[in-house]
This record gives sequence, structure tokens and C-alpha cells, in this order.
Amino acid sequence: MTVTRHTISVLVNDQPGVLQRVSGLFGRRGFNIESITVGQSEEAGLSRMVIVTLGDQHTLEQIEKQLYKLIDVIKVIDLGSKPMVARELALIKVNADPSERPEIMGVVETFRASVVDIGTTSLLVQVVGDTQKIDAMIELLKPYGIKELSRTGVTAMVRGNS
Repeated sequence: MTVTRHTISVLVNDQPGVLQRVSGLFGRRGFNIESITVGQSEEAGLSRMVIVTLGDQHTLEQIEKQLYKLIDVIKVIDLGSKPMVARELALIKVNADPSERPEIMGVVETFRASVVDIGTTSLLVQVVGDTQKIDAMIELLKPYGIKELSRTGVTAMVRGNS
């Protein structure tokens, strides 16, 4: 069986402890969560979780079945099986002496990122895109020295009218 990355959207009741129950389910079953984001959905009282995990098709089916056993889970959608838009945000604080800033700005502009804060010896860069774009930008900024890095995790939706 082929291990692939799966992006799952889970619509849940907006109740205390739901995130813990969902993440606990993954842990008890030995499924790893690569990324998880949670926020309000389009419907009052419901939240949407977007979970990225690795596994084969059988693992994905088991995850779906187990999620539906949780009382607060309303709907589970395998986003990866449909055309989707997925984005992540990263804030990267990079060492930046004034002499290095033009080079770093070249990387920032190439990735359509932006500088959101300037310190005496650092720049704070914001980049939005798919996971591969974020990973590539981090790799290009590593030689300058990354002081701090914070990533949101993936959020995603099915394209079009679905």
C-alpha cells in the first residue's frame, strides 16, 4: 500500500474538549497528525478542523470511521480526493544585518512574501502558500540564520461549487 498525505476536513460541534477528543483518537490509533487547524465554520455553533495526516487508503478509511464514532463529529470530508485549495501561513524571523537585507528582500519578493517587522538585526517575514512553498522559502532563508519560526498548519477547501 502507498503511504500518501491526506487532508481531511472535519465539521464538529463547537464544544469544549472536542479538539482533545479528536487528537486523542488519532493518538490512540497510532495515526500521526502532521498539521491541524481549527476555527469557526460558516454555520453558528460548528467549527471546522482541517487535519493533515500520512497513511495508505486503508488508514484513511479507518480514520473516517473512527471520527464518525465521536458524538461531536458532524461531517468528515477527504479533501485530497477532490480539487482543493490549501494554504498555510508562516512567520519567519531571520538574522538580517543591514548589508544582507537586499539579498533577503530578493527572496521575500520572489515568494510574494512580505516583511512585517524590521529589527536592528532581524527581519520578520510573513509568507502564505502551500506547504511546498513555505518549505522552499525556509530552505532559502536558513543560510542567513532563522531565529524563530511559527507555522499555522494547513487550512483547505474544495474548489468551485462543491
